[in-house]
Order: sequence, then structure tokens, then C-alpha cells
Amino acid sequence: MHVYYLKSALSVCTLALLLVSCEVEGGVRTPTPSNSSDAPSAATTHIGPTNMTVATAVAARRDTWFVGLLEQPADLYPYALNAGTRRTLAPISELLFPSPVLAYNFNYTTTGTLERIPSLENGDAQLKKADVYLDAAGNITTTVTATITQVNQLEVTFHWNTKLTWSDGVPVTAADSVFAYELAQAASPGDDASALLDQIATYEALDEHTTRATLKPDLTGPTYFLSYWLPLPRHLLKDTDPQKIRESPFAKRPIGYGPYMIDEIVPGEIHMVANPHYSGPPPAALHLTIAFLRDIDAIRANLANGNLDLASTDRVTPDQMAALNRVAAEGSTVTYVANPIWEHIDFNLDVPTLQDIRVRRAIAFGTNRQQMADELYGGRAPIIESWILPGQAETAPLNQITRYQYDPAQARKLLEEAGYTTIGPDGIRSSAEITLTLQLFTSEGPIRQRIAELFQKDMHAIGIGIEIIPLSTSELFSPDGPLFQRQFELALYAWIASPDPGGLQLWSCRSVPSEANGWTGDNYAGWCFRDADRAIREATTTLDPAKRQAAYLTQQQLWTQESPAIPLFQRVSVVISTTGIDGLHPDALAPVTWNAATWHRK
Repeated sequence: MHVYYLKSALSVCTLALLLVSCEVEGGVRTPTPSNSSDAPSAATTHIGPTNMTVATAVAARRDTWFVGLLEQPADLYPYALNAGTRRTLAPISELLFPSPVLAYNFNYTTTGTLERIPSLENGDAQLKKADVYLDAAGNITTTVTATITQVNQLEVTFHWNTKLTWSDGVPVTAADSVFAYELAQAASPGDDASALLDQIATYEALDEHTTRATLKPDLTGPTYFLSYWLPLPRHLLKDTDPQKIRESPFAKRPIGYGPYMIDEIVPGEIHMVANPHYSGPPPAALHLTIAFLRDIDAIRANLANGNLDLASTDRVTPDQMAALNRVAAEGSTVTYVANPIWEHIDFNLDVPTLQDIRVRRAIAFGTNRQQMADELYGGRAPIIESWILPGQAETAPLNQITRYQYDPAQARKLLEEAGYTTIGPDGIRSSAEITLTLQLFTSEGPIRQRIAELFQKDMHAIGIGIEIIPLSTSELFSPDGPLFQRQFELALYAWIASPDPGGLQLWSCRSVPSEANGWTGDNYAGWCFRDADRAIREATTTLDPAKRQAAYLTQQQLWTQESPAIPLFQRVSVVISTTGIDGLHPDALAPVTWNAATWHRK
């Protein structure tokens, strides 16, 4: 649909949509030819209509936001496959499908998609009693047994904005939300949807603009207000095979209900135009272009030449820090935000060597986390002491948990106490039976590779040999890969935090992948500690804020004491912008475009 669209005379191509590389020539984004016979030559520049006057071109440029990104999602379907692809997709998806409840500043806020966030206080969430059957072990079961008891059950009502309209002019209704739920039931589109399906007993439309989620009995966690289903246009997708939804034309070029809609997709760019049916105030700029660039140098050149207004990335490598310093020196604003991606190293507690807490603590004391953060991010990445991040309300006070500040002398002392007293000519310790050499599995890429190398160096300094085994992300996280099958000794990777810490899937006993549970759950370390398991269950299910805070504190005290993993540091996101934008508010959790409808030029 080409409504109100005018190509800017300054709009130019970047890399092709399917990862064609980009060469920067004087700051002008020009494509490198692919193998396709109809690919443009390297000198070709996409400049829009040739008969556009200079005055018209300048006006068009001022009426268009140009946003640069380094990572391009494989598709634009609003239900992401996993947390990583969700962050990659978010800057685009938020323009098309504003989040009903937006994660912002380690809290939650509204975007106008819902009339309000449901709560027990406003009556949109209600606790009721439900009769359930118990099995012989006292667990809730759907099988009819002789034991019946009553438990709490939450009903959550969502009031959708009555003015929401798809960008093709069709009203958004409660039926569209229920349709998304039914699609997910037929074929779950990703991790978030699967987790939500596990929590919901029923999801139904009460009227044209109201839905209700009934959670499964005894699931009463504090994030019940996230049990909605983001609407999908039933009128367009009702005949689409749920198994093939991600390959559908809609997934490549969806329509939404947000401030912008897709006008055109060209190699390396997504051109958007203001949605004339948007329920909120119209955005100040009629057009918005997303450009996918190669690296920070390409961003710097295009900012300097006026081809970009801003750019954002989670993917900053050490070699790009100098380029970022040049960007700041040239007059652009560079904002660093400690994001929710946190690096850590898991111990496999099935490995006899690592069952000795002295060895785990020695490795923790011997890891120079500050050096890692400083080298990778120039001192801008905060090291962390627990799995709950400093920005989250439930993070434990530092004086109430066990901390492992860099102390190689203490690390060597602990290894001596553990019996690793012999040091070979290669500097590696051994006991009478075991040489202290461990394998470290990690994902490929420059950041993880450098973390692994620094860790390897730190460990050699205290007498531990580390063999680095890099795998592709798909191999590392495959259902039959080393993490889920728990066929590793050490594993370096990252989790992505949300405002609510959760933690049941990470650290409960039931979340240890095993043959008994079909190799599911994210507790790859295999940490099953009775009191900590009880605490994480209390923390994630109670609706009492005081009990919740106390339970998270107890769990973190035990977690840091027992050290099933080493928390390293938070990674850093970067937002680079010109000085002429008013209203830009970079955040750790929300994508940079979360409030694009309110941006103005100074």
C-alpha cells in the first residue's frame, strides 16, 4: 500500500536484504553487487526520483527519520523465536506492533495498546478458588484421583484500546488476540509463546475489545499481567497454515496497528510511512527508514554525511570502540547503556572435579572479570555479582551475598587445599589422579572468543588448563547439543534479563535437563539445592511483595555461596544520534524506537 510515500532524494541503498555486504564511499551507502545477475553495480546509488527539486529533497529529508541497525532479523513476524531474535526484531516490531505492556527502565509501562495494565488493585486481575486433583506425590494432575483440594487461580482481564485499527483500515478486535492464541496452540512460534501456553488454562474474548486469560491453577506469579496474546490480523491469516506462518508473506511484510506501516522493502532498507489509521497522535515525521549497515564505521560515515539520524546496536566489538570515540569527537551523541544481556560461565555439577566447591570458588576468584569488561567495552560494562542484575528491584545488597573479587592468590590457595599441589612444566596443576584441564564450550563470535581467551589466560595463571571449544549458536543450543544434554564441563554464554527476574526455568530442580523431563529446562549447571529450590518457587509464585523480596534474597545468598555459575558482566548497547533529535530516550530494555512517534527535530 503506497499511502503518502515519497522517496527521499538522500535515501540510498545499504547492503542487500539477504546479507549482501556494503561498501562505504565517502559516507554514501552504496551496495556491493551480489551474485544475482540483476544486482546494481558498486557505483550505483539509490537516490529516488531524478526529477525531484533540491527544495523538495530537503523537505523530504526533514520529513523522514533514518535509523541505522547492524543486525537484520530473518523475518518480521511479531512472535520471535527466542530472546535473542526478539531483541533484534524489537526496533522494527515496536513501530508496527506497540507492546501492550512495554518493558522499560527495568519496569513495565503502557503504550496505549491496552487501556491499562491489569492488577489486583484495579480489579482486572482476580484470585479465585479452583478444585484440583492431586497425585500420590501431592502434585496437581489432570487425571481424576481420590484426592481433591482447592488452590488459587488467577483470572486476568485485558481491555484493548477500542480505537486500535490495522493499517489496512480493519478494526483490531479481541478476536484477533484470541486468534493469535489459537495459532500458537496449533504451532508455537517461539520460546515466549511456548512459556505462555504452559501458563494459560483458557484464553477467550468477552466482547469486541476485551479478553480474559485464566491461568492454570496455582500459577500466581507477579507477572500475570503479561498473559495476553499480541493481536494478529485474523482477516488476513485465517487461511494460513500455522506450521508455515513464519514463511508466509505476512511474516516478510506484516501489517500492524502502530504509528508506522511498511511502504516498501528494498535491498538493505525498510521504508515506512505514517499509519493513517494509528490510534494515537500522528508522528511528527511522515516517513521512517530502517537501514541495515555493516559496522560502526559505516554508521559513523553516514551520520557525518547526514544520511542517518540515529543508529543503535547491541553488537559492539572491542575493535569498534575506537570508531565510537571518533563518532563522539565528530559531534554526534554516543550513549552507552548497560543492557540486560549478561555473560556468565556455567559449571556442570555432574563433573566430579567441579563438584568440589573449592575448585569452583578458585575459578571464580581467579577470573579477572573487570579486565574482561574493560578490554571489551572500555570500562563501560558493569561487572555483576549475582544472576539478578543491579537495575532489577530484587537484586541482593552486595553486603549480603558472597562475592568473588579477583584474587589469584586466594584461588591458588583453594586449589592447594583441594589437592592440586603438583605443578607440571606447562604450569598446569594436578593431584595424584587428575590433571586440572577443563573444556570450555562457547558460541562463535569475536566477543565470546575474546572472553574465552582472557578466561583461558586467567586460569593458566592459577594452574588450570582450558581448552576452548567454539560452536555455532545453533549447535550450542540444539536440543541434542552439549547444554541440553549436559555434555560439557564449562559453558560460556549469555542470558537476557527482563524486568521481572523469574528464575524458575533457570535454577529450579525441575529445570535441570534430563531424560526424565525430555531434556527441557535451562538449569544446565544441574544445580539442585533444596532450600534454594524452595526459595525460587516462593519468589516466582507469591503475590506478596515482602515475601517475594525475602525469597529472592535467600536464593541469591545460596546461589552465590554455592557458585553453580560465575556471573561476569552486562553487555553494552550503543545509541548514536545527531544533535537535532528531541525526545530520544535510550533504554536498557525497550528498543530505541519505542517512542519514535513522539520524536521531533529541534
